[in-house]
Amino acid sequence: MNGKRTLTIATISVVLTTLCGTAFSAQDRYTLQVPNGIAFSEVRGYERWQVVAVSQSGPLIEVIVANPLMIDAYKAGVPDNGKPFPNGSKMAKIHWNVKKSAEAPSPTLVPDTLHDVDVMVRDSKRFPNGAWGYAEFDYHDDSDTFTPLGKGADCGTACHTIVKAKDYVFTAYPKR
Repeated sequence: MNGKRTLTIATISVVLTTLCGTAFSAQDRYTLQVPNGIAFSEVRGYERWQVVAVSQSGPLIEVIVANPLMIDAYKAGVPDNGKPFPNGSKMAKIHWNVKKSAEAPSPTLVPDTLHDVDVMVRDSKRFPNGAWGYAEFDYHDDSDTFTPLGKGADCGTACHTIVKAKDYVFTAYPKR
């Protein structure tokens, strides 16, 4: 009886250790940060933000979302009214690889696996060169993990300079 009890306790211990090890080994994306700045945690909840617009760039499908502060600014006319977005404005661009829909009657491309998430955070004190901080977090489907990319929070400033008159933001808020 004592041997059975010991075996049962040992089995339970192995199962719990395995389960706990798996739980602890899963990546917490919100601990990731690009050098000199933006952490994934700064856009926590982006999955529930309102859609600004969709686009397609090469083989990827993208949706651009913004936090409520930025959506309110868009609705008030920013940046077309010449005003900048307020500090605390945040947006994320979620990229997916594409596939043909198996159900649609005509050739329709739909999102497949996640590719990456790009983010912008407006904070004129932290990011004096254009007032926005940028980050890209590449997704790895095989391991369900993200990798921060870029040389720092101002990695997107050079690219976004061509829309400086629109407060460095490419995406307009189209009529609904």
